[in-house]
Amino acid sequence: MNLAVTDVRLTPILVADPPLLNTQGVHQPYTPRLIVEVETADGTTGLGETYGDTKYLELARPFAERLIGRQVTDLNGLFGIADEVSVDSARVEDQVDVGGLRGVQTADKLRLSVVSAFEVACLDAWGKAAGLPVHALLGGKVRDTVEYSAYLFYKWADHPEGVAAERDDWGAALDPAGVVEQARRFKERYGFTSFKLKGGVFPPEEEIAAVRALAEAFPGHPLRLDPNGAWSVQTSLTVAKELGDVLEYLEDPALGTPAMAEIAAHTDVPLATNMCVTTFAEIKEAFTRDAVQVVLSDHHYWGGLRNTQHLAAVCGTFGVGVSMHSNTHLGISLAAMTHVASTVPNLHHACDSHYPWQSEDVLTRRHTFRDGRLTVSDAPGLGVELDRDRLALLHRRWLDDDGPLRDRDDAAAMRVAEPGWVTPAVPRW
Repeated sequence: MNLAVTDVRLTPILVADPPLLNTQGVHQPYTPRLIVEVETADGTTGLGETYGDTKYLELARPFAERLIGRQVTDLNGLFGIADEVSVDSARVEDQVDVGGLRGVQTADKLRLSVVSAFEVACLDAWGKAAGLPVHALLGGKVRDTVEYSAYLFYKWADHPEGVAAERDDWGAALDPAGVVEQARRFKERYGFTSFKLKGGVFPPEEEIAAVRALAEAFPGHPLRLDPNGAWSVQTSLTVAKELGDVLEYLEDPALGTPAMAEIAAHTDVPLATNMCVTTFAEIKEAFTRDAVQVVLSDHHYWGGLRNTQHLAAVCGTFGVGVSMHSNTHLGISLAAMTHVASTVPNLHHACDSHYPWQSEDVLTRRHTFRDGRLTVSDAPGLGVELDRDRLALLHRRWLDDDGPLRDRDDAAAMRVAEPGWVTPAVPRW
């Protein structure tokens, strides 16, 4: 088999997104994703997916050009290519990633998010050519199914009037009763047995009430709360005290390792993060200060599936738990998440996934959750197939957009409903 890369296709798309609320605003009606196809000399095509904002696309294009002629097995070489691709630092350095809500974004983080899509595509092509599933290329699975958690959001019933958007059937969730009903539907539809609420939207006492309502409605089910750094240290400690008997962990209650370390020193509630530990360079301070007890990995911004395994090994060495963060993603990314999660021995928490919120996909067949789990595919590669007609339709939407939706901005989306809205300063409470 000839696994030299002969062609790379980049297809930016816009996919429907419900009006989900977070501390910075609300999801736009459509969110950008980038689909990567890597074709080899023997005709095998591998698939990858990552963020589709303009800054990622601008990096992916020169990256794709440099990949031609290389072997898809040369995964280490992907990082060398990334070093050759320039980044407009003025656009990203020390800027908060308003779409991902994952803390300060740098040029290196941006590069890794692009590398991740190409690494997954190369693994998919390699696996298809060799007749092996991706998890086999990563050393072999240690579990046949991967558990996921229901990702709950405060939510409007619809996007603002006059905004072109796809309708969904979830309805509003703006109080404890609405959150519980949303959780009930997640459990009925997908069988999830753990629940994570995206907080930082309403005053802490209201979100405490919502988690308490979940605990009452679903006794014994693991619960998580994630305000995306919206709280002060004192507020975080107050919430931890109020919910300490029901929380599996509290995710990023305050911004930055020093604040997280101070909170951790005064509560027994485990703290999780996908904001203050997002690169290997950030691990030392966080672990030596015992600032976090669970790291939520994300192969998109850690640089791929192998780096995710490396991160899990480091966490295991320090006795820190590991699970997976999720941003708005489609089925290619979910397949990649599931493959790598199946290979991580110390994955003891259900993974996050936005996938149930996404009504659109680029695959011929959607993933199906059963009892809150996905079965790990043993088919060659990722085990998914691209629906080219659907891809073309979603790409046409991207082409027809006049620009505003090509870069996710939750604050801008909120200003459609509340013209005076500005991204709240943190701590918000």
